[in-house]
Amino acid sequence: MVLAVQNLHIQYGARVLFHDLSFTLNEGERIALAGQNGAGKSTLMKCIAKIITADSGQIIHPKHAQIGYLPQEGIHISGRSLFDEVQSAFSDILDVRHRIDELSEQLQHLDRRSSPYSDMLEEIGELELTLHAHDIARLKPRTESILRGLGFKDTDFARDCGEFSGGWQMRIALAKLLLREPEVLLLDEPTNHLDLSSQRWMEQYLRNYPGAIVLISHDIALLDALVTRTIAFHHGRAEEYSGNFSYFLKESVLRKEILIRQYKAQQREIAKSQEFIDRFRSKASKASLVQSRIKQLEKIERIEIEDDDAVMNFRFPTPPLSGHSVVKLENVSKAYGPIRILDNYSFEIVKGDRIAIVGVNGAGKSTFSRIISGNEAPDSGKHTFGPHAALAFFSQTHADELDPSQTVLESVTAAASRETAPLVRSILGCFLFRGDDVFKSIGVLSGGERSRVALVRMLLHPANFLILDEPTNHLDFQSQEVLQKALKEYPGSYCIVSHNRSFLDPVVNKVLEFRPGQPPRVFLGNVSAYLEQIEMEERRTETSAAASPAKTPAATAAGSTASTADRKTQRRIEAEIRSRKSRILKPLQDKLAAVETDIAQREQRKEEIAEQLNDPAIASDNDALMNLTTEYRLQEKELGALFTKWADLSEEIERTEQEIEALVQ
Repeated sequence: MVLAVQNLHIQYGARVLFHDLSFTLNEGERIALAGQNGAGKSTLMKCIAKIITADSGQIIHPKHAQIGYLPQEGIHISGRSLFDEVQSAFSDILDVRHRIDELSEQLQHLDRRSSPYSDMLEEIGELELTLHAHDIARLKPRTESILRGLGFKDTDFARDCGEFSGGWQMRIALAKLLLREPEVLLLDEPTNHLDLSSQRWMEQYLRNYPGAIVLISHDIALLDALVTRTIAFHHGRAEEYSGNFSYFLKESVLRKEILIRQYKAQQREIAKSQEFIDRFRSKASKASLVQSRIKQLEKIERIEIEDDDAVMNFRFPTPPLSGHSVVKLENVSKAYGPIRILDNYSFEIVKGDRIAIVGVNGAGKSTFSRIISGNEAPDSGKHTFGPHAALAFFSQTHADELDPSQTVLESVTAAASRETAPLVRSILGCFLFRGDDVFKSIGVLSGGERSRVALVRMLLHPANFLILDEPTNHLDFQSQEVLQKALKEYPGSYCIVSHNRSFLDPVVNKVLEFRPGQPPRVFLGNVSAYLEQIEMEERRTETSAAASPAKTPAATAAGSTASTADRKTQRRIEAEIRSRKSRILKPLQDKLAAVETDIAQREQRKEEIAEQLNDPAIASDNDALMNLTTEYRLQEKELGALFTKWADLSEEIERTEQEIEALVQ
């Protein structure tokens, strides 16, 4: 165990965030904190990091255990170069090296036969052992590796930290944390400011991280890849779920359904008892029985059902019909000084296109969005909207254009059409403005809240072509699901700039990739398919580089006479790969098929149990209800283990295929 939270209680006014919250974190464990925005996830992290103090309870961890915390925002560093700032994570080790340099300088002025000389030499020796234990020679390459993984270029290393924007400032803070390697790593929305490439790198880095990780994120793909336990917060309570994050999402729905059935069955029993009490209360012959029933009712632990915080349902207003061509760029160029974003580039968006725009930060994604929206003119070339194209554009900058004197409700109502005006309150609820929140003035809202207002205003505008620039940055899971569902049902076309894989995958059919210094490339399929293609390209490039040393003129001449032999050799290699794959992979593939069969059977049994739980006769039979509930949870637990086994076998098959090809080559 590296951390224990015991009986934690945090309250703001009448609102209780946590009451008697207790859990432990073990070495190397990865857990997610889940819950709606405002449920207290970030507050708990700040409490663990000792930034705030709980009203009661305690947080216990070994004295030697370091805790590292990455907040969502609010970090600004300046006055030091990027490389020096990140290396300050090793300040204690660097202080040791500095002390050795000081003592070595002093040593030159002492008599070698004196006692002070011997004492100082011994101290230097002990400090050298400390440096050796920390492998100081690896500090510089480790620093460079992490900075590059997070998207910094070598030319950035000497730049002052103050030159970097807010998103890059958060990357600097993340780099320092990863270099320190604290025993407990607290990450609050670490992917908010990372592009897909940096996300992939960080996900792989965290897989191998030696310490424990507590994670808050709206990226389901990242959570599924890392966490094995989820703590969910709702109305001051916390519930634990074993399994990855997708398991938690399914299991939480099931638990709510079972709780509702148990609640209804209990209410029926209470009603029967109350009816008996009311009927026979005045009869002396039944007095003892009545008193007995009253005592039974008083002892019952009442099941409470809380209403959902919002009705999650939203549809885009009916858009006008568009022509086949939505927007077209012809030979467009755009540059900012020496940085060329587009160079004689042509591109067309047609009806039915659902495009994810991805790429490293600074590659031109937002610039491209502004150009296709008509909000920014290209340096040269032609931009043309198709016939009947009706645009709605959401950008983070739109939040700054809101009238600060208006309330949230006034601002959104002013943007609504006649069709959507009656739905304004419920739509605001879908996007986290509930109750009196709608009467808040725009001027007092946080940056994230203003972004959500700007997003809702755009969503209420009838359009057949949407451009969304990072729409999910300030949305919780439920709000993301609302928007995702609405996009699935939306009949128009859209482009979405985002790095949120789990949000994008179900709603896009093309990916437009931006890379600095290269023309944008189009990939068919969703973001996961795009990432697979990129990984294949990278593997081919690595294999090609390893297998193709620089050719001399003699080698080139020899190569031209040996092409026939090369083709025969290639066919022999391919045949050998197929033979080895068949021989080695078949047992693994058979195991995978058996696991898939087991999964299917258990999924079927779960469905059967769910149908039985819907039976009113079962719902009123407590023993049957509990037995079925227990079996259902057992099936869920077994399924969690089976899915883990399935993932391990899939990875082993993929790894084995690569090893076979490498061995044969």
